[in-house]
Amino acid sequence: MSALLLNPCDADAMVHFEETLHPSPFQCVIKITPEQSSNEVDHVNNIEYLRWVDKASQLHCDASGWTRERLLQEGIMWFVARHEIDYRSEARSIDQLRLTTWVDDVRRVKSWRTTYIHAIDGKPRIVCKCRTLWVLVDIESRKPKTVPLTMAENLQPLSPPRGLLS
Repeated sequence: MSALLLNPCDADAMVHFEETLHPSPFQCVIKITPEQSSNEVDHVNNIEYLRWVDKASQLHCDASGWTRERLLQEGIMWFVARHEIDYRSEARSIDQLRLTTWVDDVRRVKSWRTTYIHAIDGKPRIVCKCRTLWVLVDIESRKPKTVPLTMAENLQPLSPPRGLLS
């Protein structure tokens, strides 16, 4: 498995894209490694997009104060229930990629997240768009668990959190 080279952007390095609905999204620079391209043609393997989406979600949670370590201490973890991914154009090893993600909403035990990956060399173009449904799970029981209000607030969803306990 290839290394994932995602580096969160500082506020002054953020690139605005018209598709970005969130006023302060989380953004990363993606460095494509040789192992992430097909052996036959210069084309990033589709599975890499999901790996980037997953890693960026983790980095965003980390930046909001909910690191994997903290989640484990609380006995909870986010699990993917659904990915909806649209590949809009190919990415090649020479492309400069920028991933932008944000939380759309947080409901009692689940949350929708939107992620775009753009190639930014020349005129920016959408490489992929992904919507992911995450479910917060109690690690011991493996059952959905109500999202803590502080977590929902720290993730700054586009819509106000619903059905949560304070």
